[in-house]
Amino acid sequence: MANFFKDNDDLRFYFEQAIDWDAIVSATERRLGEGEAFASVDEAKEFYREVLHSVGEFVAEQVAPHSLAIDAEGVRLEAGEVVMPARLEEIMRRINDLELHGLCLPRELGGTNAPFLLYLINTELFARADVSVMAHHGFHGGIALAMLLLSLKEGSTRFDATSGELVETRFADYIEEIRNGRAWGCMDITEPHAGSDMAKLASVGEQQADGTWRVTGQKIFITSGHGKYHFVIARTEQPTSSDDPMAGLSGLSMFLVPTYEDGTEGRRRIVTVDRLEEKMGHHGSATAALSFDCAPAHLTGKRGEGFKQMLILMNNARLSVGFECIGLCEAALRLAKTYAAERVSMGKPLDRHEMLADYLSEMDTDIRALRAMAMVGAYHEEMAQKLEMQALRQRPEGELEQKRLERRIREHQQSSRRVTPLLKYLASEKAVEMARRAVQMLGGSGYIKEYGAEKLVRDAMVMPIYEGTSQIQALMAMKDTLGGILKNPRGFVKKLAQARWRALSAKNPLERRVARIAVLSLSAQQHLLTRTAGAKMRGLAGKPLGEWPAAFFENWDPKRDFALAMLHAERLTKLLCDDVVTELLLAQAKRYPEREIVLERYLERAEPRARFLHDEITSTGHRLLAELGETDSGHVAAQ
Repeated sequence: MANFFKDNDDLRFYFEQAIDWDAIVSATERRLGEGEAFASVDEAKEFYREVLHSVGEFVAEQVAPHSLAIDAEGVRLEAGEVVMPARLEEIMRRINDLELHGLCLPRELGGTNAPFLLYLINTELFARADVSVMAHHGFHGGIALAMLLLSLKEGSTRFDATSGELVETRFADYIEEIRNGRAWGCMDITEPHAGSDMAKLASVGEQQADGTWRVTGQKIFITSGHGKYHFVIARTEQPTSSDDPMAGLSGLSMFLVPTYEDGTEGRRRIVTVDRLEEKMGHHGSATAALSFDCAPAHLTGKRGEGFKQMLILMNNARLSVGFECIGLCEAALRLAKTYAAERVSMGKPLDRHEMLADYLSEMDTDIRALRAMAMVGAYHEEMAQKLEMQALRQRPEGELEQKRLERRIREHQQSSRRVTPLLKYLASEKAVEMARRAVQMLGGSGYIKEYGAEKLVRDAMVMPIYEGTSQIQALMAMKDTLGGILKNPRGFVKKLAQARWRALSAKNPLERRVARIAVLSLSAQQHLLTRTAGAKMRGLAGKPLGEWPAAFFENWDPKRDFALAMLHAERLTKLLCDDVVTELLLAQAKRYPEREIVLERYLERAEPRARFLHDEITSTGHRLLAELGETDSGHVAAQ
């Protein structure tokens, strides 16, 4: 029987060898061998393996064969309720039978207490079969986990002081409803006139005289928006002027809104589904526009923390999209490989033609690179969240242990934050590229619906848009990278010197090549910051010398001071991706010699690309910035 886990050697490499299950299991289980906990790491790993084998077979045999039919039938709106294809409804029943909605929930809440990383690997497997099914399934267990996570953050989850067992959590009833497959949820951010610019969100949350909250407004582009439980961002703090801090992100709060009630006389809608969007792809996934009219709501956390809470949820969502994109890329590669091996042209199979063989090799290499980033990003995010939960269950004994734990959490968070925007950026862009390449390799057949290649293109096109556009990811990566240099300039100089030394003196030739890419990346960062700092230094003219440090290191205006960096943010992000991927693959090659070929194949393409990106960053952009300076300010931008 087909199995999307068993047939993937790279995915199995991570599961069997590269993932640090010892650390993850230790952080996930309170005490091995006690109560319902696994007796050992090996026992836990065997259970995880069984889950992946089961899911791999399920999606290959019962989801993938029906992907085109689900896409053709789509979803529809009838009498204010969403009707899904019968086949999709059946798939969701089978997913519920497999108890996947509670996969990562604690045992105290009826879940199986599996790691979040296992959930993400399942995301890849589902996405390879069909992204619509994956997206809808993701809003079951994912929203239940979000309820628990936000409850933990606000302190409304309580643990037994002795055993560390979870005693109660704020949204336990809602979580149970989701775990049993009776409901699901979603996250509502976008509004008609507010997409990436969240400061323009107009939906409001108003506190009533009795202390309860109600939300009013409209949300659009909401995936699985017909679900029951919605995390909604709304404005609670009303600004007094346009420059009031509350006019922006600080005035937003997060709410959990139940959108309907089921009774003996049927469903009563509290929040209406106004319409379903007619989309290019993801036809089996409902994308809704919703209206909230004084809908009763639960405030999560404190007033004004909405943007902060959204970032917590979005980080997990972006990791999930990264794995989703890898699944789609894998589907594109498998379709192209199968067709190219069977189709004979000019006396030989297509996969023996040099140009097409190169296409397939590049796709395979890039998927392995994406998976390397995905696994390390997911590992660090998992460890950061599990260690935080560990600290809440039972506080460490002594100040030294507390500080040591806080340092570990911070290190994992920083590692996750470094990789996540790069993964979201590169994986979503590669999903579009590989889907289109699959169509090209199938030729005329790729343009015909029955083969499924054109569906992959339609499904892939949203990947660089939702959960934060590629451009937002690039700006985030640029801001974090250059901001890190400003915080620790000495550390950056040391890092650059070390990279240059390794590029010349490392005994391993692969390490020298990886170091040369690091040098190009760091040099590009240095160039951008030097140019930015130069403009900033000119702004110190006339100020007393004693005011220089404060004037230079404080009050950075991204729109004014980082114009050159913002122009090159996407190029820098691509360079950062090559830097991170080669670093990760080198670490693998040192530990597992059989992985050297993966690094070599990636370096063949990354080296010339990195040189080109470095050249673009350091030698272009002045003309455009001058033109923009004339348009925006009536003068030529300082260079």
